[in-house]
Amino acid sequence: MIDPAAFIRANTVLSHGALVPEIPLLLASEITPIWQASEAWLAETGTEPPFWAFAWPGSIAMARHILDHPEIARGRRVLDFAAGCGLAAIACAKMGAASVDAAEIDPLAIAAIHLNAALNGVTIAADCADVVGADCRWDLILCGDVCYEAPMTGHILPWLRRMAERAEVWIADPGRAYLPREGLALFAEFTVPTSLELEDRPERVVRLSRLSP
Repeated sequence: MIDPAAFIRANTVLSHGALVPEIPLLLASEITPIWQASEAWLAETGTEPPFWAFAWPGSIAMARHILDHPEIARGRRVLDFAAGCGLAAIACAKMGAASVDAAEIDPLAIAAIHLNAALNGVTIAADCADVVGADCRWDLILCGDVCYEAPMTGHILPWLRRMAERAEVWIADPGRAYLPREGLALFAEFTVPTSLELEDRPERVVRLSRLSP
C-alpha cells in the first residue's frame, strides 16, 4: 500500500504557482514523471490522475485575487471545491477566513492539501468525499476550472446554483468548453502563465465570475 504523504514528497518539489509567490507548494516539476509514478497508485486504488500536483490557472487567479483583497475571505466560512493542491484554500486561510474546507475525491489530493497547508502554517479541513448535494454551510464557495467536461459540469452545476441562493459562489474559468452561458457575473480577469505540458498555449486568460442561482 502506497503511503500518500511519502508518495507526494518523493514525486514533487517545493515550488510556487505563477503569480502567487507568497504560497509555497509541493508541485510536480515535469508532468511525465509524476503521471508515470502515479500509475501504480491508479491501478491500486482507482483514483484520478494527479491533478493535485499542479497549480492550475483557475486556482492561481482565485488565490491572487484573494491575496490582493483579504477582506473577501476574512471572517468567512470558505469551501474550496475540487481544490486540487489547495492553493485557493490556503490563500483564504492566510487572509483570515473563519474556517476553510477543501473538497476533493482523490485521497492523494487530500494528502497534498494537508502537506501544503502545513507548509504555509494554516489549518484546512480536507476529507475525501463528494460534497455535491450537501447542505450549504459556507459563505464563499470557490470553484477553479471545473467546467472542462460535460458530465462534470452537469453533475455540479445544479448544486452550485442552489448553493448560490445562500452563499457567494465563484467560478474561475480559463476558457473551457462547458462553462455555462448564463448566470455568471464577471468581476475580475487575470492572464496566467501556463506550461505547454499542461495546456495548449503559454498563458491562459482566467475570468472570475459570480454564479447566480
